[in-house]
Amino acid sequence: MSSATTTKPATSRRASLADPGYQAFVILRTGFTVAPILFGLDKFTNLLVDWPTYLAPWINDIAPGSAQAAMYAVGVIEIVAGLTVALAPRFGGWLVAGWLAGIIINLLTIPGHYDVALRDFGLLLGAVALARLAQRYHGKQPSH
Repeated sequence: MSSATTTKPATSRRASLADPGYQAFVILRTGFTVAPILFGLDKFTNLLVDWPTYLAPWINDIAPGSAQAAMYAVGVIEIVAGLTVALAPRFGGWLVAGWLAGIIINLLTIPGHYDVALRDFGLLLGAVALARLAQRYHGKQPSH
């Protein structure tokens, strides 16, 4: 009898992992967890890029401190957003989408950054897809 109870969860897990929609959910959840955390951490080191150059002058004018200080705050927000996606993807997907909308507005006000704004719009669509898939698969994830 115990073999039947251990087989059922394994079969259910296999079925969930074979579902293309669930696979898409896992891929998006992983990406929108890891990327914001890594990019958020990089705001403190500027190893990947000189992040303050991506801050619109009008935002720099209203933000207290330097552009780099603003990037420290951005980094913290991005780390929190990534952790939120990991722990609560139904909410985290919408949080990341909203954050990306703000980034897009910022980038559209900097000449020469329209390509990055377009890329971030694609990411925004992915974050919305994550939030919708998280709604669908909430409570149905296989146990690890």
